[in-house]
Amino acid sequence: QVQLVESGGGSVQPGESLRLSCAASGSISSFVTMGWYRQSPGKQRELVAEVTIDGRANYKDSAKGRFAISRDNPKNTVTLQMNDLKPEETDVYYCNAQRGPHQIWGQGTQVTVSL
Repeated sequence: QVQLVESGGGSVQPGESLRLSCAASGSISSFVTMGWYRQSPGKQRELVAEVTIDGRANYKDSAKGRFAISRDNPKNTVTLQMNDLKPEETDVYYCNAQRGPHQIWGQGTQVTVSL
């Protein structure tokens, strides 16, 4: 079973940037969609950005123009560049891999945006 490990989270001030990375323990080539989700305590996990095997990306409306997702299939990694971060984007961010009904989650990485 492929495992996903996130890194790159941390604490930044509003307007600053972070780059999240997701490293897979095996090949991600068979996963049609790789994505990043976020979740607050007591709330449902929600999509931030996703990218398909052929490079098509989809973003949460509030992330458009500020975030960029990319996947490197040979290196089995997915990254999320987040610019101009806002306090309301404080959350735990999770990497996700999907192949039909099958999906895998990472353990999450905390992103905190505050003064």
